[in-house]
Amino acid sequence: MNATDWLTRIQHKDADLLIQGAQVMTPAGLQQTDVAVIAGRIAAIGASGWQAKRQLDAKGLHLLPGAIDTQVHFREPGLTHKEDIHHGSKGAVLGGITGFFEMPNTNPLTLSADCLQAKLSIAAEQSYCNYAFYIGGSAANLGQLAALEQLPGCAGIKVFMGSSFGDLLAEQDELLLHILQDGRRRVAIHAEDEARLRERKALTAGEVENHPLWRDAQSALLATQRIIALAEQANRPLHILHISTADEMAYLAAFKDRVTVETTPHHLSLVAPDCYQRLGSLAQMNPPVRDSKHQQGLWQGIADGTVDILGSDHAPHTLEEKSRPYPDSPSGMTGVQTLLPVMLNHVAAGKLSLQRLVDLTSSNPARIFGLRGKGRIAVGYDADFTLVDLNAQRTIDNSWIASKAGWTPYHGEQVTGWPIATIIAGRLVMHSDEVLGPPQGKPFVFADSHHTKESQ
Repeated sequence: MNATDWLTRIQHKDADLLIQGAQVMTPAGLQQTDVAVIAGRIAAIGASGWQAKRQLDAKGLHLLPGAIDTQVHFREPGLTHKEDIHHGSKGAVLGGITGFFEMPNTNPLTLSADCLQAKLSIAAEQSYCNYAFYIGGSAANLGQLAALEQLPGCAGIKVFMGSSFGDLLAEQDELLLHILQDGRRRVAIHAEDEARLRERKALTAGEVENHPLWRDAQSALLATQRIIALAEQANRPLHILHISTADEMAYLAAFKDRVTVETTPHHLSLVAPDCYQRLGSLAQMNPPVRDSKHQQGLWQGIADGTVDILGSDHAPHTLEEKSRPYPDSPSGMTGVQTLLPVMLNHVAAGKLSLQRLVDLTSSNPARIFGLRGKGRIAVGYDADFTLVDLNAQRTIDNSWIASKAGWTPYHGEQVTGWPIATIIAGRLVMHSDEVLGPPQGKPFVFADSHHTKESQ
């Protein structure tokens, strides 16, 4: 729609969608008001006197900027027996998520323009929500990363310092420095010290409760300290993923001019040793869920602003794979669909405010990664919304999980707060636990990368 048609429809108060009566999280704070949408964008807030092709009664509910999960593993191509983009994105919209960034440890690994394009082509047909894909930073594509990170649909470069294999593992300082010097966008980091992990693997002793002993806090802190020092040398911004230790959180606070910080709902919600005793390897993640001292440090990072983003690290494995004897059981759990229910339950318990949750899942992802048109309920922005009921009491159940893996570590848990609707570009994609219509997701557009007319 051109600007003239847009302005004409605003003048005539002619909307495609009118969301009525919600408590709306606007840049000025919560306001009970109506929101009008034209051609996939927000046309008016406080939309009195408007007519619309479709009206959505949202009284008693909260309308939030669309939540974005910036760390998922949807396993496609190559590992689709346990997840794929179709089922992963379906779980996302059922959980109130309007878009995702997906990681490069698929088969083949996402290390080239061709592999990125293959994922984008699948997502164009199969994704229910918006999407972007990381390219792995590796010795195999060193010298190409500055060009690769500029490709449409690329979320940036992802580096595995530990917990990976083959060409994706980048553990030596010299290689890491060269990767950081090859490009300029923010680099996402999995920070575990691989050499220390190799040394300590004998400590597993066949018990999953020893997972945080093997992959101890020091292995995480050492890697985080190393990569920050290298980033200072390379003058490169970092985004450090799934922080799991109080030690790292305290250290990272000194580097917020260059480093953004993610933590996860499972590190904030599950605690050792209880989770391993209850769930066994279903609680097994890299880096591990740790004891209450570390969890308290993560919540302190939420409270004082050190944490910028919540990502789910959705990384499914089948129950059959998870049933292997530890340490042969793989690390990973579902999470994209439960991110908001779990965190809304923390809001209900007073652990964080609704505004802070919006910062962590929408405003900050859009700001940090430079997403065009995302992250705010403001006139002219994309009409991506997450509509939630803060008072709804539900029980999370495996039968609700859309992932091909079919399970969640939160099975049987009662929560307060639930996503009621997911709206993307003004389209009602999910309402009342039902996905509506076929997949119609689009690639995210980043302000600091190349894009095409079709990607906007």
